[in-house]
Amino acid sequence: MRLPLEDVTVLDLSHALAGPFCSTMLADFGARVIKLEPRGAGDIARAWGTPLPGGETAYFVSLHRNKQGIEVDLKHPDGKALFFKLAQRADVVLENYRTGALERLGLSYEEARTRNPGIIYCSVSGFGQDGPYRDRAALDLILQAESGMISVTGEEGGRGVRCGTSVADMTAGMYAAFGIMLALRVKEKTGRGQAIDVSMLEGQMSLLGTMIGGYLADGELPVPMGTAYKALLPYQTFRTKTRDLALAVGSEKLWQVFCPAIGRPELANDPRYRRNVDRAKNRATLIPLLQEVFLTKTYEEWEAIFLPFGAINNIEQVVNHPQVKARASLVEMNHPRAGKVRMVGAPVRLSETPGSVRTPSPMLGEHTSEVLRELLGMSAAEVDALRGAGVIGGR
Repeated sequence: MRLPLEDVTVLDLSHALAGPFCSTMLADFGARVIKLEPRGAGDIARAWGTPLPGGETAYFVSLHRNKQGIEVDLKHPDGKALFFKLAQRADVVLENYRTGALERLGLSYEEARTRNPGIIYCSVSGFGQDGPYRDRAALDLILQAESGMISVTGEEGGRGVRCGTSVADMTAGMYAAFGIMLALRVKEKTGRGQAIDVSMLEGQMSLLGTMIGGYLADGELPVPMGTAYKALLPYQTFRTKTRDLALAVGSEKLWQVFCPAIGRPELANDPRYRRNVDRAKNRATLIPLLQEVFLTKTYEEWEAIFLPFGAINNIEQVVNHPQVKARASLVEMNHPRAGKVRMVGAPVRLSETPGSVRTPSPMLGEHTSEVLRELLGMSAAEVDALRGAGVIGGR
């Protein structure tokens, strides 16, 4: 059966992480993603992360599977003309340049839609396409800081810290993919495309939505709480005799089961702790009490009781986790330079049309000639002429 997005062509001008994370989501489910990189320079992320054999990096190789790569000078008049020719054949243009950069090059949504009214033009930026911060440069760390994410992440009483992964970039990428799917649905009905404006700031605010809602309701400023959670408890990590565990008692019903299971049945209906609102008021006495209880056994002994908790695994333990192995969550890809590379597979599983990792990440400009011949019908001589004029690079 055909993959869900096999009839969708994406012209991907994005770089770094936010935009590429979006296009990878689309490519895993069949979209033809043409990764357009600046001639000679390439995506800045080609230099990020652990080096692999042949000059590639694990960061880039795992992020850009299932894409075709072309190399074009968009500042060259013929490079601009090539962009519009490709945009006429595409369904989606994806970009995360600094706000206004493509407009200054004459490659804006307004210009693209005059040539292709059905084009969906998705722009991912730090702060959005308008407002006083629109021109500010924005990498993940900056948006984690500006959005308030860092202010609520870290140990209680300490300074806020960055989330361990690039959550601002990746959230924006997911929202961009979501927006593109919505716009494709509209296009099916109307034939018309539209512009999509994805702000990393607003993506982080969406993740902080319940905290922001709480602040707007009670005026109490959220602060770092370590692994704890203001709205629900017990919901945090605890020490045991051997290793830490992460506990999540998510309902009043579960609290009634939990207390007898840990050997403290009297806590279930203790008026200080019976309801979540009561436990929140009496956090200062409840958490130390539970910590004492968990220190009486090893992690393995608590695990046998099958409480609602999990282990605090490091990355090595996750890679070798029995559930990860059982579901084949990691996949292996043969790269022409790097050899065999393992990476995380598509996290969304469809029963009839599942996504997959089918082709390795492209080397810089690897598919330039192929794309121009197949998509635009150019002859070998025309492609060679563009390459000779310095408009394109690659193969």
